[in-house]
Amino acid sequence: MREVDKPSAADGEVLVRVRAASVHPDVWHVVTGLPRVLRLMGSGVRRPKDAVPGTDMAGQVESVGAGVTQFRPGDEVFGETILGMQWRNGGAYAEYVALAEDSLAPKPPEVTFEQAATVPTAGLIALHNLPERGRRAGQRVLVNGAGGGVGAVAVQLAKSWGAVVTAVDHARKLDLLRTLGADVVVDYTADDVTRSGERYDLVFDVVGNHPFSAYRRVLANDGSYVLIGHDHFGTQGRRGLGSIPRMFGLMARSTVDRRLSPGPFKPPDRVESMARLRALLADGALTPVVARAFALEQTADAIALLASGQAVGRIVVVP
Repeated sequence: MREVDKPSAADGEVLVRVRAASVHPDVWHVVTGLPRVLRLMGSGVRRPKDAVPGTDMAGQVESVGAGVTQFRPGDEVFGETILGMQWRNGGAYAEYVALAEDSLAPKPPEVTFEQAATVPTAGLIALHNLPERGRRAGQRVLVNGAGGGVGAVAVQLAKSWGAVVTAVDHARKLDLLRTLGADVVVDYTADDVTRSGERYDLVFDVVGNHPFSAYRRVLANDGSYVLIGHDHFGTQGRRGLGSIPRMFGLMARSTVDRRLSPGPFKPPDRVESMARLRALLADGALTPVVARAFALEQTADAIALLASGQAVGRIVVVP
């Protein structure tokens, strides 16, 4: 912890007084520098280019820069402090942060700052990777790693279009998954869902603890498989390249296997996506569950809890 200069809002930026900031795996990757390839993708080769971690936050507008039209001082907002890839620090673990106007959305009054802070990164990943093809009431969806940030959003998004959702995670998280609306819950420590004999129209695999060949057994003939990829905080994958070789392999196979989603290549419209997340929060289709809030000076403890996998719900830091 140290004192730094208060940032200011440049043209097109908004200065926000941070009320809560979320702890999520991309933050862990940047502060640890693992896998090492990410250091070449924006975070800094020997040390972080930007000193203050954190990318997702919620707070109140302090001031606005020239050209800002959507927000004014006093507005309650939430958003992601950096645009593009998440492989660098974003300054959210501080009392104030300046960020682009397009990165923000108004916080629904029904949602707390702590809840709203957990939504941007996980929500955008789930929103942009859930295939549009085949969405319908009754669609059979399997979410592997459903108790994490991205998985919990995916469960709720699938339920919002009427899917029948099977959620897989550790036994300690099954009650949470039932609360989020999962129709069937599976404890991965007791049952291997890839040998269940069930068939799914969509497998949304957050954790990647089984190869695609295993999921082929449970995919419908016209089903889709989406891998988000998770290195389990350095315990899986290569420390140099992480899960990137596996992701590229699946992308290459997607040209000949229609069950593999090649992923969203076109950058999504950030303003539109944040508006969709705000609407989902406002109407109750998306309800973040906060497991624990840490004081800013306890950020290292918050990251350690995240990496332990013990938290049931999301973790935030509160300046």
